[in-house]
This record gives sequence, C-alpha cells and structure tokens, in this order.
Amino acid sequence: MDTPDVLAWRDGHIEALDQTALPHQVRVLRITTVDELVEAITTLAVRGAPVLGATGAFGVALAVRQGDREGWDAARLDAEVKRIADARPTAVNLRREVRIVAALIPRGRDAVEAAALEVNRFAVTASQRLSRRGADWLRQACAGSDKLRVHTHCNTGSLACLGWGTALGVIRALHSDGALGHVIVDETRPLLQGARLTCWELGQLGIEHRLACDGAAPFLISQGMADAVVVGADRVAANGDVANKIGTYGLALAAREAGIPFLVAAPESTLDPDTPSGAAIPIERRPDDEVTVPAAPAGTRALNVAFDVTPWALVTALVTEERLITNDEGVSPRPTARS
Repeated sequence: MDTPDVLAWRDGHIEALDQTALPHQVRVLRITTVDELVEAITTLAVRGAPVLGATGAFGVALAVRQGDREGWDAARLDAEVKRIADARPTAVNLRREVRIVAALIPRGRDAVEAAALEVNRFAVTASQRLSRRGADWLRQACAGSDKLRVHTHCNTGSLACLGWGTALGVIRALHSDGALGHVIVDETRPLLQGARLTCWELGQLGIEHRLACDGAAPFLISQGMADAVVVGADRVAANGDVANKIGTYGLALAAREAGIPFLVAAPESTLDPDTPSGAAIPIERRPDDEVTVPAAPAGTRALNVAFDVTPWALVTALVTEERLITNDEGVSPRPTARS
C-alpha cells in the first residue's frame, strides 16, 4: 500500500497512522509525550492488539525520553509507564510489551529503544508466518472448495497488526495462492472498523469483497455464503476462550450451526496463560456517544461493550506464528521465549 508506515520510531518520537481519519484522509500523528500517546490509544487513532503491543513498547521509550527532558524521578516514570499499559484493558499485548520493555529501563535509554524496535520487527515477521500457516490449514479444512469465500469481522490487517496482519493476513495469503473467492466484511459497529479500514485495505490489495451489516452476518452464513469465518483476537485465555471485537460471538455460533470452520488468528503474544478463562478477561466499556450519535434521542444511554468472549468450544482452530491448535487437541497457551 502506498501509505506511510502504520507505526514508526523516528528521532525520539512515535509516528503513527491516524486510523480515525481513514479511509478519507491519510494523516500521520507525531507523538512526543505520554499524554499524546494515551489519547491516541484511547481514541482508537492507534488500535489493533499487535499494533497496541508495539505502540506500548515505543511508549516506554517515549516516557524515558520525556522523563529525561523533564527531570522525572523513578516513581513518576513508573506511573507514566503504567498509564500506557492501562490505556486499553482488554488487549493483553499492550500490557505485555510495556512490561517486557520497561524491565530494561535500568539498563538505559539505548537498551529500551532497541528492545522496542525489536518488538515492532517481531510483530511484522510473526504476522507473515501466522498468515501462511493459517491459509495452508484453511485450504485443507475446506478441501472441497477451489476458491474460498471467507467471512471476517473488524480489522485485522497491517493497520491493526503490522506486516500482513492476522485474520486479514490469512486472507491475503489465500489471495496470493489464487485460492480466494471473495471476502464478506462486517461493518463492525459502532466505529465501523470493518467498513472504514478492512474494506480500504482489501481495496488496496485488489481483493474482491462485500460489506455486510453486523446484524446480517449470521443469516448470510446460514445461507451458505461463506466457506469459513476467520477472525483475530485481543486476548486468548488459558482455556482457549477468545476475546475479540463485539459481534464475534454471533459469528462463532453461526459457523457452528452452518458446519463451517471458525478460525482464530492471533500471535503468541495475545495468548494469556495468566487469565484462566474468558470470565476473567476485563471487557472494555466505551463512551455512550459512540453508539447514540447521531441517531438516538438526546439523553439515551448505551451499553457500549467493545469486546465479547467466544468460548473455546466454538473455535475450530487457533493459529499463531508458532503453531496450529485444533479444538480436539485442547489448548494450553504457554509463554513464549520473549515473555
């Protein structure tokens, strides 16, 4: 895609593609303070679990730089780093990568920045390995179909994950193999990441796609319009339960009823062995106006939960850059060497 980098560390600051401006405007944010970074994360200008992880890593480097400029003591630096880690509660990548890089603060600024750059590089290469493994499995699982019709939700390409992406990376790998028919993209209410971002990325890649209302998705699957559902994840609990963008659970139920694969694509860093089950995953509640504006009467309150939890029993397989776990094997996510 002929666009700026999704995320970069340049001359001591973060540059990030503003995902709230897409697809109508390509705008790059220049982030120089922790306040600016936390705002970019909470407003979803920067979003997607793997991108949040890399952003958090760069955020630690940013905090160290700001602390040097402004003379912060260790307690203030720790508090600012914690603000970054806590900016989005559901996606485990953010907190995990912040923790990994922050552990290097005693070694000095250069060590912190080198570690943050490595987090970013690893996310890119991991997404490509994950994408290939997922596409190969999906072709086997849907062996009767020459050109796969894939249903997906939210945004899981390079904008959210760097490199090829996760679920959208699997789709991209199928396309490169000549094994993709078309993609059905859910609009992904209330912030329309599917409509705004996934459709934009698929258009940039020349991949045929159709946009569907979230409420139509289970019915479309029931009508045989998809051979498989492929989604990403913001956290996978130790028992395999999957937290992902709100609306994912309904797709999993529909896929089970239709007898088609439901594939979750996520890097190892999204697997959280410290969270025993989906019941223990904190679910982010976002502002009412994301749902109520512009249609609802003034004063209407919303139940704006950003994520849902899909039980492991509804997942056909989970693919990461390291492994493919099918449901009949059970699942016990383990910490990676980087953890």
